[in-house]
Order: sequence, then structure tokens, then C-alpha cells
Amino acid sequence: MDFDHLEKMLTDYKGGKRDLEEILTELQKLPYEDLHFAKIDHHRALRQGFPEVIFCQGKTTEQVVEIFRSLAKCNKNVLGTRASREVYEAVHLYCPQAVYHETARIVSLSAVKTKKFPCKIVILTAGTADIPVAEEAAVTAEAIGYRVEKIYDAGVAGIHRLLAHVNKLRSAAVIIAVAGMEGALPSVVGGLVDVPIVAVPTSVGYGANFNGLSALLTMLNSCASGIGVVNIDNGFGAATLADKIIRSSLRASKIRGNVFAAPSVTERRVEPHQALSNV
Repeated sequence: MDFDHLEKMLTDYKGGKRDLEEILTELQKLPYEDLHFAKIDHHRALRQGFPEVIFCQGKTTEQVVEIFRSLAKCNKNVLGTRASREVYEAVHLYCPQAVYHETARIVSLSAVKTKKFPCKIVILTAGTADIPVAEEAAVTAEAIGYRVEKIYDAGVAGIHRLLAHVNKLRSAAVIIAVAGMEGALPSVVGGLVDVPIVAVPTSVGYGANFNGLSALLTMLNSCASGIGVVNIDNGFGAATLADKIIRSSLRASKIRGNVFAAPSVTERRVEPHQALSNV
């Protein structure tokens, strides 16, 4: 249930296309629908701009399908993260339009084209082994409505590979830096750019990496400023944090724009006035 869906529903009622009982039945699902094993938050898109996302890991296939069906009735776009192919195939039987992003392990439904923000998110990985986590971030960010540019396998072990992309990094509204091993990539990037960085430690590495703990601690202890850190392998969390950073920036830019005549260099770069209808 997003603003467009709610507006259409009320317009249909006003125009006599839907009766009061039907409208009230649908509104009863707000703020959530109780499936006994799960309470589906249909109100989330109205509060946060994007529907509730299904974390498939740990749920039975039948539970995922039932939650997916519930969300699809009230939302044009649905995401399920950490989904196996078995889960996707079960969802696909109910919803043939669903797509499986195998590397990202995401099942997605895009019934309508998402409105696009003018801002760009750059997703950077240290190594090829970090790509699955990066793809989870990329698919999520694209579903929300961002243009994503990917720079993969540009870690600090061959720093010339990273330096070759400095201009692309500086053109981003937010950078998502994904790294395992020692996790040094966000610190290096933080010294090169003036944009927020969301650091994602991955579980890639040898034994002393402790399944990503060493990378997590390195990122938390970074000497570079402007870095926020999410949990190990949490590409989804990185994308949603980047979204909140950008949305907050656009709102702040609008407020400042009402006070000051000329926007700052950063404001001109992201062109917040063009994205206002999406916030």
C-alpha cells in the first residue's frame, strides 16, 4: 500500500467504481494483516517509501509464498531477500512475473516501473568473491528507484584499479563499499571522496578473518570520516541505509532551498528538486 495505490483506491470510490464495503475491507489491512505466523506491515510503504521486504532465510517455503501473496495484493513491487531457487520456484507458481536474481539471492516482483531518483549510488567491491553481497545491495537499490553503477574487483591489493575510478566515485550520491579479508577498502575510499560511504564487511577471508569479524572491526575503527558500517554480508541493509541518507539530504536541500537563493555544489550535483515527488 503506497501513496499511488491509496490515491487510486479513493479516486475509484469517489468515481463510483468501487463500493464502500470493498474500500473498508481493504483499509482494514492497515496497519498490518495477521497471518498468525507473520504480521504483514502493509502500512510501511506509506511511512518509509518502500514496502516491507521478506527475509526468506529461516522461513519455510510455504510461509514465504503466503507472505509474498499477501504483500503482492497491496503493493506493486515486492522483494524477498536470502531466497533459494526452491523458494523462487514456489513463488513463481503463484506469481509468474516474479524474477530470481541468483547471485543476489533475491526474488523480486516489479509490477510497475519504479520512479527514479536522479541520484546515483556507486557499489564498489574489493574482490570478485564480494560480488554476491554487492549484488544484494544493487538489486535492492534499483528496486527502490536508484541508478546504480558497479565497480567490482578494485581492492587495495591492486590500488591502481581503484584509482582508475576516482571520478566515478566522486560522482556518486552515496558509495557502498563491500570488502572481506582485512576490510581496508572503505578507509582508502574515504580519503578520496566527499560523499557518504556505507561500508559492508563480508565473510570472505581465511581463518583469522573470523567469518567477517576482522573486516567489521577494521571498518568500525576506520580513521577516515563519513563512513557508516552495516552488519556482515548485509547488502540489503547497505542499500536501505544509502536510501535514507539520500532522502534526508533531499529533504534538507529543499528546506535550504527555501531560505537560500543558490544551491550548494553538492545540491546541484544531486538535483534534489527533480526527486522531490519520490520522497
